[in-house]
Amino acid sequence: MLKGAVAGRYAEALYDIAVRDNAVDRIEQELKSLEVILNESEELQKVLFHPQITADDKKELLEKLFSGKISPVTANFLALLVDRRRETFFGDITAEFVKRANEGRNTVTASVTSAVELNDAEKAGMDKTLAKMTGKTVRVSYSVDPSLVGGVVVRIGDKIIDGSVKTRLCDMRERLKAIS
Repeated sequence: MLKGAVAGRYAEALYDIAVRDNAVDRIEQELKSLEVILNESEELQKVLFHPQITADDKKELLEKLFSGKISPVTANFLALLVDRRRETFFGDITAEFVKRANEGRNTVTASVTSAVELNDAEKAGMDKTLAKMTGKTVRVSYSVDPSLVGGVVVRIGDKIIDGSVKTRLCDMRERLKAIS
């Protein structure tokens, strides 16, 4: 619970500043890039997340690494996280920021998993259907899972629409077990 509350507060504050400065897209991209760098560098994680390394040393390292490569707003935000010992929440804050940015753009992300690769016409139809269903611009990522046997599974936020043959067969099996 603490993680979500902390991430929400910090993301909201940063988002408000980004909107004020008309820099939502830039800050979002910087946060995503920083998250990739952090996830790929165990050495950076060890230093940044180590409780006995001082905040000043951490900020100095971040300044050396990212000076001139990120906006002053993002740099100051990182320094604030370090000062308040919230750097371990960076990934969650980034996810919350992206969520708020998408809400501001009236955009939602969806993932579609199908049993077989969908062709371009099927993808276009799916995009159009999801946009109509949500009333928003939809960013869709597609993947394939042959274990579905047929159909698709759509995830939009915390909602799942499961139209897979696999699930229907499992449901049928459960109903047959209940009868016998």
